[in-house]
Parts: sequence; C-alpha cells; structure tokens
Amino acid sequence: MNIFSHFFISRIAATLSALIVVVLGCGAGVWQLDRANQKIRLGSALEAKQQLPVLDANTQDLNFDQANQRRMKVRGRYLPEEAIWLDNRPRPIPEGDAANVAQSGFYVMMPLKLEGKDKVIWVNRGWAPRNNESRTQLPPVNTPDRSISIEGVVFGHPGKVYSLGKSEVSLIQPRIEQNFDLDEEAKRHGWLQFPFILRESTSDINDGLVRNWAPPTNGVDRHYAYAFQWFALALCGFLFWFITGLKEYRRKRHE
Repeated sequence: MNIFSHFFISRIAATLSALIVVVLGCGAGVWQLDRANQKIRLGSALEAKQQLPVLDANTQDLNFDQANQRRMKVRGRYLPEEAIWLDNRPRPIPEGDAANVAQSGFYVMMPLKLEGKDKVIWVNRGWAPRNNESRTQLPPVNTPDRSISIEGVVFGHPGKVYSLGKSEVSLIQPRIEQNFDLDEEAKRHGWLQFPFILRESTSDINDGLVRNWAPPTNGVDRHYAYAFQWFALALCGFLFWFITGLKEYRRKRHE
C-alpha cells in the first residue's frame, strides 16, 4: 500500500471529517475577515462624510441619499407624548472604554417638530438605563417645553434587534417597542416627516441621556481574533488527520 492510498482511500471517513473541519474553519475565518473589512470601509466612509458641511433640516428639503451619514443640525420642539422607548439596547460604549458593555437599557426615540416648518424629524436622543425590577418604570428624561437646537448624524434607522415576526404598533403608554419603523409612524400620525432619523450628538440641554456612540470600526479586533480561532481550528483539524495517518502508515510499514 502506498502512502496516497493509505491517506485518501483506506481512511475515507477520517479524510471526509478532516475536510469538513478545514472547509468550515477556513470559510468562517474568511467571513470574519470580511466583516472586519466591511466595518473598516464603513468607518472610512463615515469619517469622510463627517468632514462635509453640516446640513440644516430647517432650511433644506433632503432625501435619505442626500443626508445619509451626514452631520445635520435642526431646531424645533420635542413631542414627548409621542416618544418610543426601544428596549434591549446596549449602553453606547466608545472604543477602548472599559465600562460595563453588558448593561441593557432603552434608546429614546422622540419626534421633533421643526421650527418654521410643518414637518417632523425623529431623533434618537440617546440611551437610558432600564429598571431591572420593573420594565415599565422608565428613567426621568429632561425634555424642555421650548424650541431647542440639536446636532447629530443621519441614519436610516436606530438599529434593529431580533424579534419573532412583525410586532403590532403599541398604543399603550409608555410605548416600549423592540424595533422602530419610520413608515408605520408616518401612517399612524399622518404627519409629514423626514425619511430618516437623526442620532443626536450634541444639544443645548442636559437631559441625562448617554450619547457616547461607538464608531463603526468598534469590534474590528474581535473579528480578527475570531478569524484567528477559526483558522487555527482548521489547521488543527488538518494536522490531526495528517499526523494520525502518518503514524498509522509507519506502523503498518513496520509490521
């Protein structure tokens, strides 16, 4: 028996098992590297857009393509009675911060009626902690009853979490939802609104919310670490198959 026959013919089950481990490990490793590259490209694109002039929602009629990931300022009055509390949202932690990333809470989504225009823009005002003993007991948020100026970055949505099926729009106050749907809110209220949300960065009020938004590249090192683990698994699977096969081949040759 030659070495080729021993490795690939007489050990078919072991060869197929090793092949599966190698293919899965390499495939998962490549996928993790691709995820890291996607975040790097997204971070570069966002950084480039941050250097562009700040848009003004009060004087410009903008669509999503024109405003996506651009800085924007707006002046108007909040409508706190229409606020939506998005549940199960992690505390925003900047890259390199050692704070408790496992802490869960709410994103406070609130519509803002523009000053001088009959139009609304939804604002992700920031993160608030959840009461672990009572889910419906919401933390206090300072919302002044006057026109204010805020600045932020435009996004298509505030981020989505996994949910089973499409949830119905809740009419119970306070509105605690899993996800946010711009189109559903426009239908529900019947008002004219921008086709995007504004993730608030700065404001002229102290509202007690957390807005330490992490950059898009946050977690790139974790993807590299996962990729290394998957490639190491593939290598170990191959080495185990090769070394055990070589030992068995030498033993049979000796016999």
